[in-house]
Amino acid sequence: MPHPPPPRPRRSDARRPAPRRSRGAETTGARRPAPPNRGRGSRRGARRRSSFGSKFGALLCVMGLLLGLYTAYSLWGTDYLANRKADSLSADLRRDWQQSPPDPTRKPPAGSAVGFLHVPRMSKAPILVESGTAPAVLDRGVAGVYDHAAMPWDEEGNFALAAHRDGHGAKFHHMDRVRPGDIAVFETRDTWYVYKFDKVLPQTSNDNTGIIQAVPEGSGYDGPGRYLTLTTCTPKYTSDYRMAVWAHLVRTLPVDGPRTLPAELR
Repeated sequence: MPHPPPPRPRRSDARRPAPRRSRGAETTGARRPAPPNRGRGSRRGARRRSSFGSKFGALLCVMGLLLGLYTAYSLWGTDYLANRKADSLSADLRRDWQQSPPDPTRKPPAGSAVGFLHVPRMSKAPILVESGTAPAVLDRGVAGVYDHAAMPWDEEGNFALAAHRDGHGAKFHHMDRVRPGDIAVFETRDTWYVYKFDKVLPQTSNDNTGIIQAVPEGSGYDGPGRYLTLTTCTPKYTSDYRMAVWAHLVRTLPVDGPRTLPAELR
């Protein structure tokens, strides 16, 4: 018995295009999900964050460099400038000593030179001493005489001095090396004043003015005399506290023509 012919497809079905298959459907059997849509806004935000981070990092580098330069100038640049100024002032004082007569009865006005401090344990070079302890004085690389302090030629009192520990010449940088029994000599136009250190005060408050009184508090001296007090900041590279060393006058010696050093300095 003959089979009937297959039914003819409808015209509309024959013209309908076959659905497209996405790439990879041959192997997965499913349509691949579309990647997330990363808009222009998110890309622009990422670029902004990257740019800000780079600029902030560069700013930190510049600030670090500037801070390093400032620190170097504070410690060594000011030393160089102050030492040059002190050398010039020292030469001026020695020239004046040769040209004008002495006047030991008058305390020099603030900012004027008094003489030279020699402390072999602390400094190889003599330290110029001027009247006054204001920054304008000490920043010139010198030691300064406290207001109301006695002068070496006075019959009694405390010849009290201050100088920078760090920067601006740092004339008392090595004051922590001074020990009882060490010698200090103060040089004027016509006299050498020889002192012997008796005591070291490693640390006290900045507002302790008793250490520079006529009879210094804490020095161990129990009555009037002719004393020398040196003060500076401590610890090094800070100004948190103050340290002091005290000495008493041992002898005086006239200055001769060639200005021969006392035996204590030879």
